[in-house]
Amino acid sequence: MAKLLIVDDERNIRRSLERFFQSLSHTVVTAEGGPQAAELIATQPFDLILTDYKMAEVNGLELIVEARRRQPSCLVILMTAYATVENAVAAMKAGAYDYVTKPFSLDQIQHVVERALEFKGLQAENQALRETIGDAPMLESKSPAMKHLFELAHQAAQSDATILLTGESGTGKNVLSRQIHRWSRRAAGPFVVVNCTTLSEELLESELFGHLRGSFTGAIKDKPGRLEAADKGTVFLDEIADLTPRLQAKFLRFVQEQSFERVGSDAVIRVDARIIAASNRDLEAEVAQRHFREDLFHRLNVITLRVPALRERREDVLALAGWMLRAAAIRNGRPAMQLSADAAAAIGKYRWPGNARELRNALERAAVLSRSDIIGRDDLPDAMFRESAESTADAHHAASLEDMEREHIRRVLSETATLDEAAATLGINVTTLWRKRKRYGIE
Repeated sequence: MAKLLIVDDERNIRRSLERFFQSLSHTVVTAEGGPQAAELIATQPFDLILTDYKMAEVNGLELIVEARRRQPSCLVILMTAYATVENAVAAMKAGAYDYVTKPFSLDQIQHVVERALEFKGLQAENQALRETIGDAPMLESKSPAMKHLFELAHQAAQSDATILLTGESGTGKNVLSRQIHRWSRRAAGPFVVVNCTTLSEELLESELFGHLRGSFTGAIKDKPGRLEAADKGTVFLDEIADLTPRLQAKFLRFVQEQSFERVGSDAVIRVDARIIAASNRDLEAEVAQRHFREDLFHRLNVITLRVPALRERREDVLALAGWMLRAAAIRNGRPAMQLSADAAAAIGKYRWPGNARELRNALERAAVLSRSDIIGRDDLPDAMFRESAESTADAHHAASLEDMEREHIRRVLSETATLDEAAATLGINVTTLWRKRKRYGIE
């Protein structure tokens, strides 16, 4: 159970919350105002602080700043009867985890606190993993392609230019985006993630831009958007190709002007946020099929970094597998585990169509289900060993098609005077032709 500090100058609220959270087996300390709370924060560790906003001498925002300075891992929830978007944004910028509007029910505050403590538990788990085995294996590589990618990413991070990350699902675009933020001048600012695939258009619009109370069904309070929360930091939009045409138009304006309006409001909000977008789809092809706005594509396509598939960096697979297995063992309370020789051979041979995400899931499963500290071939998913004649034939057919395309491009290039002429003959643009020449090693 957690240790909570409840700060409120209204005795009835303070006592009611104290009794309620004690009934849930939490340890509860109370303070009647900001100065007393600041003294407690300086002398006692807390997992979570519930503080009123409007108090004499030291208000809730000032207490949040003091708590973040004294106890960075402690989460703070602001309780306020003055619920405005401006107050909510100020609380988030000060470092609050969330805010609740008075009056609230005990069920409501319990839900917010439980969600915060669950988040804190995940933070502690991630910190333990980092301290035990470090983040380095995810960002270290023996692959020349990956080394070049990291060099470009580090250089690009020093600017505020928009970055587009491409590559198959599961290759680690989200990991790279977070590292770019850490390398940047904005590292002290927020890193905000928006997954464009998980929400309906209405909810995603609210998630991005925020909304005013009553602007749509279920909008029970004013809510700042994720773009607003990213001010002075970085916003990462994962799978941006899934934005609907209407949201593409609205987001284009943000990319161009760094301004937008919340849903249900005419007031213009300006923020200073660096944009990193990612897609596992070919955005040029999406533009050609009129599924993605060409003007938005060109705005995003300032610096494009392609993250190679795992099969393109086979020299990294076993090192990555070892790191992931150690992490999976820690997460699941298992002792140190290692791969047997036959399991390592199978992992090194498999093509990993799901990339690093598939590898991580396979090792997570093995760490949970294995009865031994040595992961054997039988502990790995059966899908890794299904080699049918049909799949072999398909692979041969694909290779044959690639050979035919390579020879066709080589022949057209030899018969034309310029790249523009060759691209026109092939029915593709010059950029695509350049990429295919590079892929096939055609000079």
